[in-house]
Amino acid sequence: MHKPEHSYKSKGFDTRAIHAGQEPEPTTGAIMTPIFQTSTYVQSSPGVHTGYEYSRTQNPTRHALEDCLASLEGGEYGVAFASGCAATSTIMHTLKAGDHIVCGDDVYGGTYRVFTRVFAEMGLDYTFVDTTDLEALEAAFTPETKMLWLESPTNPLLKITDIRKACEIAHSKGAIAVVDNTFMSPYFQQPLSLGADMVVHSTTKFINGHSDVVGGVAITNDAEIAKKLHFLQNSMGAVPAPMDCWLTLRGVKTLGVRMRQHAANAVEIASWLEAHEKVERVVFPGLESHPQYAIAQEQMNGPGGMITFFLKGGLEASRVMLESVRVFALAESLGGVESLIEHPAIMTHASVPPEVRAELGISDGLIRLSVGIEDLDDLMADLEQALDAI
Repeated sequence: MHKPEHSYKSKGFDTRAIHAGQEPEPTTGAIMTPIFQTSTYVQSSPGVHTGYEYSRTQNPTRHALEDCLASLEGGEYGVAFASGCAATSTIMHTLKAGDHIVCGDDVYGGTYRVFTRVFAEMGLDYTFVDTTDLEALEAAFTPETKMLWLESPTNPLLKITDIRKACEIAHSKGAIAVVDNTFMSPYFQQPLSLGADMVVHSTTKFINGHSDVVGGVAITNDAEIAKKLHFLQNSMGAVPAPMDCWLTLRGVKTLGVRMRQHAANAVEIASWLEAHEKVERVVFPGLESHPQYAIAQEQMNGPGGMITFFLKGGLEASRVMLESVRVFALAESLGGVESLIEHPAIMTHASVPPEVRAELGISDGLIRLSVGIEDLDDLMADLEQALDAI
């Protein structure tokens, strides 16, 4: 297993984003980590090598990315994957048939799909519960529960769970706690410091930040968990390509700068939307109206760049608005420098059954914004003209 070197672990976030795991290349002194675009490595004698044998197993570009992201999350070990779903699936493979998982009821549609339509059919048992209700959360555990899976904030309703208390409940039941931290990025929230055993990201989103690569990562401080993940990473082979790792490394260098601007724009837009006559309700961790605002203030360093709001007028109003935007792009995904807008019920959460969406409150009037880093005046003018079109 690759042993990470965190020479910048104690430095500030932006310094680590630029330097952690990314020492100058020793042969040439190149300041940027090279793209080691190779499938195999020459050995001086059978079994005698420099630590690299085959690029599914080890790759220097991937190791640089893994070390950098681990440092940003305050973790010892990072394990990179070809997508966030690949990271999630690999974590599920640490379990066995008959094991029970307690999962938040409002999670990314792809997570819900792979849990209910892939792993449930392979013998894993899932209970979905509102993890903001700690009593209901604790009641969902059984003697077979091996894992708690959290999103906080959730996707798309932005519900916030008290991560520290939820992890304490999981540990008291002999289960490990995994937190999907994609919406916050390690800049605004670090679940390992709150008691999580693993943190998972779709690095496609804020970490890469440029909507040009798909990837995932799992991070832990537990050497045994890391050993399992590395074994599965190598055995199952869902690894990111060297070029993808390099692009993500380039993106992560500006993570702190980008997150600050995402949040600054989102704060202004959320406040403006909350006062708009055509908007029924806004859900944003930076608003005092958020049901878990106090918890957000305790465990997050900022509100992030995701906004959910409910339009008056339902599906027809939503369709008109989504067809009218010009700066916001109507597209799935999130976390890029460009602003995106989408309709979860039709787009990102279409794989969630309609009755489940209705129970959760993912209605036809629900709109999700990924606020980018464009000029605030242009973003607000675009939303204003789109709402005026209704």
